[in-house]
Amino acid sequence: MSELKIAMRLTLFDLDHTLLPIDSDYAWGAFTGTIGWTDPQAFKRRNDEFYEQYKAGTLDVREFVRFSTDAVRRQGAINSVAAHARFMSAVVQPAIKSEALSLVRAHQQAGDTVVIVTATNEFVTRPIAEAFGVTELIAVELERDASVGGTGWITGEISGVPSFREGKVVRVEQWLSARQLGWADVESTFYTDSINDVPLLEKVTHPVATNPDERLRAIAVQRGWRILDLFSTY
Repeated sequence: MSELKIAMRLTLFDLDHTLLPIDSDYAWGAFTGTIGWTDPQAFKRRNDEFYEQYKAGTLDVREFVRFSTDAVRRQGAINSVAAHARFMSAVVQPAIKSEALSLVRAHQQAGDTVVIVTATNEFVTRPIAEAFGVTELIAVELERDASVGGTGWITGEISGVPSFREGKVVRVEQWLSARQLGWADVESTFYTDSINDVPLLEKVTHPVATNPDERLRAIAVQRGWRILDLFSTY
């Protein structure tokens, strides 16, 4: 790829188990049980089922988003934002490790445009992206009640294309198009742990299997992709 043709160096990061050593969506669900918004045992059982489906690559993302945002939908914006601030302090901030922060900062200092691309919804992940100092976030967008006299709050449905599996490719392409760019205009890097993200790994210039699950590690070895084990301990 000629340097003269590159309009941007673009670095994409998955979030859960890539920059964070936890799953923020799963952890938020567990947190809602600790504050009495959900029945902890019933929620955990269903949440575990969805999580296993995610790891297996069989998740129905729309069904999961309805489930995972139900408590937030019922609690409303004020209660939900306040609870999320407590979640950030109690759960997320302790899980933000220096290795991940340093990696993000290195790309930013090199002049790269850094974007977090996650299959977790925007309500959960926007404050996390901000904690990493990343302003560009591609996450599952949530539909809002825009009806006359409506709440203006989330409905439990997804707006647009969910940033999941092949949808991550679509959403990144939409992001590029909004800036009058295509894949040929950028030198792109993508860090992710998940087998679900192979479609986007196949599109970028520099795929990096980061803290990869066993299946992604095997693919990375087979294809000669870089493997990064980011967290020394957790």
